Amino acid sequence: MFDIQTLIMFTTTSVLLGLAPGPDNIFVLTQSMLNGRKAGFFVTLGLCTGLIFHTLAVALGVAVIFQTSALAFAALKFVGAGYLLYLAVQAFRAGNTEISQGQKSDISLFSLYKKGVFMNITNPKVSIFFLAFLPQFTDPGNGALPLQMVTLGFIFMLTTVVVFGSVSQLAGMIGTWFSKSRKAGIILNRTAGTVFAGLAVKLAFAER
Repeated sequence: MFDIQTLIMFTTTSVLLGLAPGPDNIFVLTQSMLNGRKAGFFVTLGLCTGLIFHTLAVALGVAVIFQTSALAFAALKFVGAGYLLYLAVQAFRAGNTEISQGQKSDISLFSLYKKGVFMNITNPKVSIFFLAFLPQFTDPGNGALPLQMVTLGFIFMLTTVVVFGSVSQLAGMIGTWFSKSRKAGIILNRTAGTVFAGLAVKLAFAER
């Protein structure tokens, strides 16, 4: 369906995009440092599951709604911003807790997975980004365009798992080092809360 040059270019671009600072990899970073590498990886799986929604939205043409309808775009982005603010409040409330590193944490891995899914789905800019990004690597001569977009979306998800998974492992190691300090939990939770609040404001004022 795709020639090797197109696949290499798409995969390379996807890896670079995954490494670029953004709300998703920052979320993976903070959760990995606070709750351990396994927690960060489950967040990664949740975020990548959310990409299925955006891939199908583009393939089925639903993403056009977010691009053309100010109401639909605003509704979804404010839900996402509200959720990020909720995460910020939770982080500040947990400001005086120690880093658990997944050993004595009451946090459910499935709960972290669901957070990743919800956080990704409620960002309409991802659908609009896919709407602009995926078609650049498709060719009507290679078959049905929706199928090509789904295939590219799947490749993007795989590269994201690898990149974000690597981030979670490295951040988890850093978190282990920080866990030796009693004040590290306060610092990291407050930092995470500040980051989430900033991302919420950024998303709330985002334009199509």
